Amino acid sequence: MGGKNKQRTKGNLRPSNSGRAAELLAKEQGTVPGFIGFGTFHSDLGYVPAIQGAEEIDSLVDSDFRMVLRKLSKKDVTTKLKAMQEFGTMCTERDTEIVKGVLPYWPRIFCKISLDHDRRVREATQQAFEKLILKVKKHLAPYLKSLMGYWLMAQCDTYTPAASAAKDAFEAAFPPSKQPEAIAFCKDEITSVLQDHLIKETPDTLSDPQTIPEEEREAKFYRVVTCSLLALKKLLCLLPDNEFDSLEEKFKSLLSQNKFWKYGKHSIPQIRSAYFELVSALCQRTPQLMKDEASKVSPSVLLSIDDSDPIVCPALWEAVLYTLTTIEDCWLHVNAKKSVFPKLSAMVREGGRGLAAVIYPYLLPFISKLPQSITDPKLDFFKNFLTSLVAGLSTERTKTSFSECSAVISAFFECLRFIMQQNLGEEEIEEMLVNDQLIPFIDAVLKDPRLQDEQLFNHLAETLSSWEAKADLDKDDKTAYSLEKVLLNFWERLSEICVEKINEPETDVKSVLGVSNLLQVLQKPKSSLKLNKKNVGKVRFADEMPESNKENEKYVSSEGENSGGSELMAEPSLTHSCSDLISPLRKKPLEDLVCKLAEMSVNYVNEQKSEQHLRFLSTLLNSFSSSQVFKVLLGDEKQSIVKAKPLEIAKLAQKNPAIQFLYQKVIGWLNEDQRKDASFLVDILYSALCCCDSHMERKAVLDDLIEVDLKWNSILQVIEKACSSSDKHALVTPWLKGDILGEKLVTLADHLCNKDLESTVPSESYFSERWSLLSLVLSQHVKNDYLIGEVYVERIIVKLHETLSKAKKLSEAENNDSSVSFICDVAYNYFSSAKGCLLMPSSEDLLLTLFQLCAESKEKTHLPDFLISKLKNTWLSGVNLLVHQTGDTYKQSTFLRLSALWLKNQVQSSSLDITSLQVLLSAVDDLLNALLESEDTYLLGVYIGSVMPDNSEWEKMRRSLPMQWLHRPLLEGRLSLNYECFKTDFKEQDTKKLPSHLCTSALLSKMILVALKKEIVLENNELEKIIAELLYSLQWYEELDNPPIFLTGFCEMLQKMNITYDNLCGLGNTSGLLQLLFNRSRENGTLWSLIIAKLILSRSVSSDEVKRHYRRKEGFFPLTEGNMHTIQSLCPFLSKEDKKEFIAQCIPALLAWTKEDVCSINGGFGHLAIFNSCLQTKSIDDGELLHGILKILITWKKDHEDIFLFSCNLSEVSPEILGVNIEIIRFLSLFLKYCSSPLAESEWDFIMCSMLAWLETTNENQTLYSVPLVQLFACVSCDLTCELSAFFDSTTLDTTGSLPVNLISEWKEFFSPGIHSLLLPLLVTVTGESKDTSETSFQNAMLKPMCETLTYIPKDQLLSQKLPARLVAGQKTNLPEYLQTLLNTLAPLLLYRARPVQIAVYHMLYKLMPEFPQYDQDNLKSYGDEEEEPALSRGIVW
Repeated sequence: MGGKNKQRTKGNLRPSNSGRAAELLAKEQGTVPGFIGFGTFHSDLGYVPAIQGAEEIDSLVDSDFRMVLRKLSKKDVTTKLKAMQEFGTMCTERDTEIVKGVLPYWPRIFCKISLDHDRRVREATQQAFEKLILKVKKHLAPYLKSLMGYWLMAQCDTYTPAASAAKDAFEAAFPPSKQPEAIAFCKDEITSVLQDHLIKETPDTLSDPQTIPEEEREAKFYRVVTCSLLALKKLLCLLPDNEFDSLEEKFKSLLSQNKFWKYGKHSIPQIRSAYFELVSALCQRTPQLMKDEASKVSPSVLLSIDDSDPIVCPALWEAVLYTLTTIEDCWLHVNAKKSVFPKLSAMVREGGRGLAAVIYPYLLPFISKLPQSITDPKLDFFKNFLTSLVAGLSTERTKTSFSECSAVISAFFECLRFIMQQNLGEEEIEEMLVNDQLIPFIDAVLKDPRLQDEQLFNHLAETLSSWEAKADLDKDDKTAYSLEKVLLNFWERLSEICVEKINEPETDVKSVLGVSNLLQVLQKPKSSLKLNKKNVGKVRFADEMPESNKENEKYVSSEGENSGGSELMAEPSLTHSCSDLISPLRKKPLEDLVCKLAEMSVNYVNEQKSEQHLRFLSTLLNSFSSSQVFKVLLGDEKQSIVKAKPLEIAKLAQKNPAIQFLYQKVIGWLNEDQRKDASFLVDILYSALCCCDSHMERKAVLDDLIEVDLKWNSILQVIEKACSSSDKHALVTPWLKGDILGEKLVTLADHLCNKDLESTVPSESYFSERWSLLSLVLSQHVKNDYLIGEVYVERIIVKLHETLSKAKKLSEAENNDSSVSFICDVAYNYFSSAKGCLLMPSSEDLLLTLFQLCAESKEKTHLPDFLISKLKNTWLSGVNLLVHQTGDTYKQSTFLRLSALWLKNQVQSSSLDITSLQVLLSAVDDLLNALLESEDTYLLGVYIGSVMPDNSEWEKMRRSLPMQWLHRPLLEGRLSLNYECFKTDFKEQDTKKLPSHLCTSALLSKMILVALKKEIVLENNELEKIIAELLYSLQWYEELDNPPIFLTGFCEMLQKMNITYDNLCGLGNTSGLLQLLFNRSRENGTLWSLIIAKLILSRSVSSDEVKRHYRRKEGFFPLTEGNMHTIQSLCPFLSKEDKKEFIAQCIPALLAWTKEDVCSINGGFGHLAIFNSCLQTKSIDDGELLHGILKILITWKKDHEDIFLFSCNLSEVSPEILGVNIEIIRFLSLFLKYCSSPLAESEWDFIMCSMLAWLETTNENQTLYSVPLVQLFACVSCDLTCELSAFFDSTTLDTTGSLPVNLISEWKEFFSPGIHSLLLPLLVTVTGESKDTSETSFQNAMLKPMCETLTYIPKDQLLSQKLPARLVAGQKTNLPEYLQTLLNTLAPLLLYRARPVQIAVYHMLYKLMPEFPQYDQDNLKSYGDEEEEPALSRGIVW
């Protein structure tokens, strides 16, 4: 039952035998008495108390805690992790007394599990420990000595989160002031535990070799050793000074162990690093012990000086310095020249092997600690040391790393200065340092551009400054004499190498650049080096600062890189001379060197036209612009300025060599066409301007130059330079703001904008640089001010706007070559850069034109795609600028007001097709998204309100919608009318322009869709109004028969843009929408009423929501057209009770009308229309009620017979009478369809006679079918006829009993022949007039009931019809004439487009078929035997 390392039974918490327990106790000597072991015991013991006698209190531990503690002893990582997290939670949640019961068992568990291999377990342990501490607080004290050693190790865990958690727990237990006291209290136990780990433990004693893999055992051992070394260091750092004596013996014991010193050569970098950290701490806190062990410390540390592991190096070099400081005789225990220095030299020569940034800062302290006995002979030692240091700079790794290179350079100069300081007066060392080290070092740097870093030259300048300062301070001193000698030697040697590099016809570009950079840095005063400024000061060697510099100061602003319209920053800069801040020991030799190099360069330029030397000269003058240098450049040449120059310029050139040089040399160089890049020549121009005494002199020179001497590309470069540097800008500000430049730029803009009018157009590059110039002067701003005078900016923008406005008049090909593209670029840069500047009126006009060009279709603007894209980016940049302005943006902005008005006019003008509308909506979408960026939250709402039409404008647009939409509702009985609202020929129009109402509702819907996505709140119920108008447009489209393709495309476009009712309602609060629709429906009726029905039908609105609005039925009376249409639209959705209430309101009103009132809406017409709508829904099953209405109609006939349109001319009839007849006929049709009770003979007579009379009226007024109400009258008349025909066709012997006696015979003998004698000729007439009309068109609406009626025609009546003869000459037929006419008339109608006609003809021909065979039998052979088909087939005319 189980192996030897297993528990015998579950819950047995003691060791399996007393011998094993004794062995464990023996193993754990050195721990606190009663603390049961953990390092060497491999079996899981569950939990064991840390003090004797604790077994008796086992029962006092909470059962939940007992279970968790058992889980913590499991091997499974997940189990331990979850158990520890659970333990921490329980410590937080349980009462303090319960948690205190765990304390006797916690030390053993903590000490074991804090060394667990899994880092997550270790982290969770420390987190749980903190929660335990916070709960038990001071009650932890009795257990501190058992815990502290492992607690310190945990704070040094190699896994940072675990170490941080342990530190948090430690700080929770002890505030910083109490920590040394706590450490001192446990110092003996801590030392014992840590020493045991360092000296006694092995991988196999820390972990069970039988169950733990070797790799895991070793990893744990290395981590424990590392933590122990670092914990010892922590102990030394925290322990109070007066406590060291008691630990002296223990530390002596540790340091006497060879195993301890071997950690310095351990293969694991973390252990070596921890070891050297501990050595440093020992040197600090126990220096005497380390001195006693000098023979071990010195070799262990100093012989490891070439350790290049990045983990070890920081700790190693710290230990090296502490060793040198603490152990004065350390060099007695190592051979410095054979063992230490060679290693150091090799490491430094290799550039620190990638660790220069770590190692090299220690080199100066290191050599400063070396005793003279070690460094003798000094000359050789320091020479070799510095040579090795410089060699490290040439390694590839150092060159490619900025930090490594910087570390090497810093160390070189630090050591050089230290060695110079320590050996002043020793000429050999001084010469070696300058001639053999510093100058070759500079020479090497000048040859390699990767080393030409400003930091390197700064180090050189600082070194020189330190020597100069010391020499100036100690005047007439031996030290000063030595330093002056050193400096003189340096400048001689430096001059030699600089001259050598410049004095070559094909000088090396890298070297020239290096020399110029070096000289720029060397002319800086010491104070500017410390500030590490990027701006380059100007040095005047011999000249006094001009008096007018005080004037200059008001134009000074900082230097800063400027690109693409960014604004110059304002800081103080070095425009004054800094020569007074430079030591005289540097001033004279630097001046001589600069003059020598400048003279040499200009000679090469004059003689060999060397551009490289010219570039070098430009750089040189940029830093050293003085009259003395320009005098040297002029040499012996005499003044040769053109005599035509103004007297002022001539005098200025005569007294100022810089201006003379500018006119004699620089202008000629600038105007050389072959030179593409002339920016360095412009630098020379600025250097010359620096030598002018005032702004007015500079302005006069520049005004003169741009009039004649400078080309446009040179002017562009002059202004670009002014924008790139605040110093240069300060020099030319009056010129930039002046009239001469402003007028010249306005003239240039006019010329560029009118280039299309020129007969000979120059090259593209010719215009490109000029447009760039315009863009630059418009886009650059300094302190929120334009670069040039604002009046000239305004005039240039007006020119651009005028040109852009003409773009529509050009063709696409002409626009491809026009100035529009350039204007876009200029305007884009202008808008993008104008941050903080309010837009001037002309620029807002330009912005509006840009927007309009993008919002109109290509067919109108004639712009190619690439230009449209440019225009879009340009106006968006302008709007972006606009919305970020402060204040009331809408009121301030002309663009926003005018663009809103323009959009409003565009959509209301009815001149947009689908493409145009799509372009417009796309532009508006871009505009609104830009407006959303504004901090003004009301801006978008105000803008939408400006586009929103008022009520009268909406009404005008609704009235302008074509009225064909009424056809379907009228035919289907959903609406009733008693007036002629339109007269149209119904012919499909060719136009593809969208109605203004559709465009406006689409535009506003798109706008609110954008606004609602950003939760913008609209005022004045604009959201509900816009949605209502959108629904009106969509309902209008839906009611059309066969809508044109462009209207279908409009609806598809709305879907693609997500402009739908559901989307709009889902984004905003539309609680008032239904009320608005009801109000409009009751006020106006028509489409508004149909919209409500549509919403209910599509389940967008529930019936309950609608019911609230028609709860008071009497509120709909007296009837108006709006109330009538509202009730009619609601009828299909009303309950029976609601319909009965409406009918109850109508019935009394039908009884007492005069002749005039019968035809009015609030009279018989309106109430009968409502009754018909209710009856149409099949919800009235009250036969008595229906008969009552029928009797009322019969009474109307008796009292007002002239109202009934029997056999009359409808052209003389009013629409009101037509309307009431239509409703009467509609009622009779519905009555026959839904009334099940029998009719009296008089009722049948009324219905049948009226039907035939109305049918006669229909037949007699064929010419009026184009009038909608007449067409509707014809339709309902045919409907009634059809209902009667169907009724009598379906009668059987069973049903005839309830009918009057003679009714069937009267129908067959009189009414049926009368009907068909009218309808069949009418069919022939109607189909003959309209050959190819759709069956769904309003014109053919009556075809369906008419044709359905004709399907009931008896064969005998069909044969007796007297249709106009239709025979074909030469037609071979055996049929009688009447039959042949019938056949020739009906057969072609089988191909008629309207399906009802085809069906009716089929039925009639089917009835005729039995008559044909008898005629085919007669005289068949008379046509000849060659006939293959019967004659009948030849008797049909197709």
